[in-house]
Amino acid sequence: MVAEDGRRVIIRNKKARREYEILESFEAGLVLRGAEVKSLRAGKANFTDAFARLERGELWLHGLHIAGYESAQIDVPDPLREKKLLLHTAEIRKLASKIVERGFTLVPLDLYFTRGMAKVTLALARGKKVHDRREDLKRKAMRGEIERALRGRR
Repeated sequence: MVAEDGRRVIIRNKKARREYEILESFEAGLVLRGAEVKSLRAGKANFTDAFARLERGELWLHGLHIAGYESAQIDVPDPLREKKLLLHTAEIRKLASKIVERGFTLVPLDLYFTRGMAKVTLALARGKKVHDRREDLKRKAMRGEIERALRGRR
């Protein structure tokens, strides 16, 4: 699917918006090897339990599964290997200071191609409690009821 700003979205992490309170988001480049790009273009990726971690001043994406490309025969990387994220040093420093705070984590929201390069949108997030999720569901149900009632009036 192609977004209005020219991005070709590969996958979205719907679970992240449900389970986390999104505080801020960042766009990061993704370092890929060999046929991983072709697998991504084919849409063979999965964000289940993916997160980003700061290690020795660099950001790494853990848990992103990129399935192997069928036609690739050499240099086939591990589908669950850690992928390096590319951000400006100032952004990494800013994130590092916030990640140290209690309860913050970096979760990927979506993966897409922009001008031929793979990018990932990272969110600085705080985990929601069970009662917060229930509140969100109640609000969503109320909005749906209001919209149905307004549609019925017309």
